[in-house]
Amino acid sequence: MYLNLNVGILGHVDSGKTTLARALSAIASTAAFDKNPQSQERGITLDLGFSAAQYDLPEHLVNQEQCAALGYERLQFTFVDCPGHASLIRTIIGGAQIIDMMLLVIDAEKGIQPQTAECLIIGELTCRKLIVVLNKIDSFTDSEQRRKILDKLTKGIRGVLSKMAFDESPVVAISASTGENIPALTDTLMSRSFLPSRNAKLPLMFAVDHCFAIKGQGTVCTGTVLQGMVSVGDKVDIPKLKLQRKVRSIQMFRQNYTTIQQGDRAGICITQFEPKSLERGIVCATNYAQYVHAAILEIAPLRYYKRPIRSKTKFHITCGYETVLATILLFTGEQNTPFSYDAQYEFLEGVAADNGLNRAVLALLEFEKPILAFEDALIVGSKLDSDIQRITDCRIAFSGRLTHMIRDANYAESVLPGLQVFKRKHKTGNVQRVVNEQELIAAGFFKKTGNNRHAFVGFNVTLSSGERGVIDGAFGAGGKVKVRFSEPLAADVLERLNNKKGSNRDDSRVELNFKKFLFRKTDKDKNIFQ
Repeated sequence: MYLNLNVGILGHVDSGKTTLARALSAIASTAAFDKNPQSQERGITLDLGFSAAQYDLPEHLVNQEQCAALGYERLQFTFVDCPGHASLIRTIIGGAQIIDMMLLVIDAEKGIQPQTAECLIIGELTCRKLIVVLNKIDSFTDSEQRRKILDKLTKGIRGVLSKMAFDESPVVAISASTGENIPALTDTLMSRSFLPSRNAKLPLMFAVDHCFAIKGQGTVCTGTVLQGMVSVGDKVDIPKLKLQRKVRSIQMFRQNYTTIQQGDRAGICITQFEPKSLERGIVCATNYAQYVHAAILEIAPLRYYKRPIRSKTKFHITCGYETVLATILLFTGEQNTPFSYDAQYEFLEGVAADNGLNRAVLALLEFEKPILAFEDALIVGSKLDSDIQRITDCRIAFSGRLTHMIRDANYAESVLPGLQVFKRKHKTGNVQRVVNEQELIAAGFFKKTGNNRHAFVGFNVTLSSGERGVIDGAFGAGGKVKVRFSEPLAADVLERLNNKKGSNRDDSRVELNFKKFLFRKTDKDKNIFQ
């Protein structure tokens, strides 16, 4: 039985990723090495490619009791060759979500380029194992020049990695086209191999990246098991097509299996559906993954994204292999506290990675079209409408794990009124006259016509001298209100309020602070609550 590790090959366009995948691989899938005719015509990788190499388990894994208990006898690297062009970042993000390790390929002549940095950021979101590959060293014919350039480039790369989760990652210089140092890279891969955390008990999620038909058999969906397991004979859902079908057979790189589990790269043959109807998507346990119209989750702004993330703006949201536009609304709550509809949250106009906010940042995402999602799915928010010819900074803005999915298409009426997100509001009025030592009339809070004074009855107000009272009701028709105090006002306060000729205007100021809830709807309160 093979321990399978999915190794993503990422990097800037034309850095030699596909050539490296070919140099490392012994087994090719139907989608490996740019077999897509459009890729061959354009000379660049346009879609994910998959290939593999198999080895004996290295000694550090042989000695692990858990490996023996799970029945692993050999090690398999499944290489996920990702596109590098800036316009294909959706595919890159989708591919990165299925990997355990990452090879970051850098053209040794050009060094770190814009998509090199973006690939590093994507990798930091999805895995914690990295090997940097300096490719095309055969372009340096002078050995001394090569040494100086590689030393300088390696030093710069280590400086970048020291600020990320990839500190202490190895750097290997190779030539994928000539094969120089490929054995050294393979040895590094072997030494960095590990037993990843797998959970076969979760419901099945199988990320499909290619489909094709086999006459008389059915449709083969090739992909990666994201979680759970599946066996021959199991019934599975194809949510995009609203179909439930049976698994007829399973293969991993041309070998038959009866069961596969999280981390495995495989082809599952499913009966009775048209392959062209599912180019890419999800096969899952019955009734598990569903389409959602909106979602609530805690997000982490990326420190590399230099623009503020603002409420009521649109971001491209990637979940699995899908990317859709969504309008974002930000709010903040207590750290390390799960989201609850019973809790109150303060609206945020915007947030940046370095704003020093010591509270959790949550987001309501309202998708322009429903997106297929499941619990704890990785969400990546990006600004992909930038001019790719002028990209100078990071387009990836934030990430998070999906916690609350909203499946009701009518969620604006059925769900959002229960979401307690508020803005802090402030009104300033003045004392018009004193009625008695416990009651006064205040004006200036509300317009003379069209006001909603009744909604504020019972709200606290504060005099400039610090005394706190409550709005007791409307007074007259000019926007005035009655203010009542539980205790009689002090004689000097009453004197100052009554002495209008000699008093400072600030002496008669009355402050009203309250919360305005964005989604609360009743026939009276106009979304207002103190």
